[in-house]
Amino acid sequence: MQTTPIQPAHFHRSVLAVPPLARDQSDRICPQQNARLIRHLEQGGVSMLLYGGNANLYHVRLTEYAGLLEMLQQTAGPETAVIPSVGPSYGLMMDQADVLKDMQFPTAMVLPTKAIMTEAGLMTGFRRFVQVFGRPAVLYIKEEGYISPAGAAELVRDGLVSFIKYAIVRRDPAEDDYLDRLTALVDPALICSGIGEQPAIVHLRKFGLTGYTSGCVCVNPGLSQRMLQAVLAGELPLAESIRQTFQPLEDLRNEINPIRVLHEAVSLAGIAETGRHLPLLSGVPQSAVPRIRAAAESLLQAPIPG
Repeated sequence: MQTTPIQPAHFHRSVLAVPPLARDQSDRICPQQNARLIRHLEQGGVSMLLYGGNANLYHVRLTEYAGLLEMLQQTAGPETAVIPSVGPSYGLMMDQADVLKDMQFPTAMVLPTKAIMTEAGLMTGFRRFVQVFGRPAVLYIKEEGYISPAGAAELVRDGLVSFIKYAIVRRDPAEDDYLDRLTALVDPALICSGIGEQPAIVHLRKFGLTGYTSGCVCVNPGLSQRMLQAVLAGELPLAESIRQTFQPLEDLRNEINPIRVLHEAVSLAGIAETGRHLPLLSGVPQSAVPRIRAAAESLLQAPIPG
């Protein structure tokens, strides 16, 4: 596992994959199936993995957290950076900091919540987590009202932020007052587009963000990597064509549920058996399975342009 701090250059080499977490029929984390998915991603050129919402770390048990981290450390290749997540509750975040502080992960992401919180309280909790963890953490901005651009900039100035994962969904990603204000206060090289392939071209080209995260990269990692290369090289018609190839599966994620659909898609495409969803989530409607399978298989089989 790669343990050096995350730099903007990492985002230019690799999409930041956000995979599901495979579990067996007893809901235990399954090392073998997670290894299958990680090898699939690495063979497609991906060298950064973020275990967060798609892995349902919102509901992970503290008693299994150390085992999860050890499994990820042992499974990732030597050039692969792995970023686990903590929280979203303050108590769990701080207990997880005690587990993480003696491990070699380059950073960790604080999962966002708007339940029973204030911006000032969030910033205090983020500071306390980083103090115990001993390394800057990832600030995940997923919706308005979580933290202001000025608050985010303060945490960055104080050296507490490894990078920002920006994931506020807009009808038109080119029209984003919050992101305009954020990039005026924080170097865009420290901000990663956090909503997959669909807004990535606009985020990278208009706002100068450093790279992008993706869940659907888990299905066809080589194709997502090619899109990243095309965007960075200014090959925008090629990048747009690839973006459209990912859109059918992303449309199903938006229609049903992003986490649940990706979890099923990885299994239905034959990449790895992800198992049942850990509560408090549940599976997709059986009526949706044929559509998810068709979209996942089509994406998996899509050719990678030269």
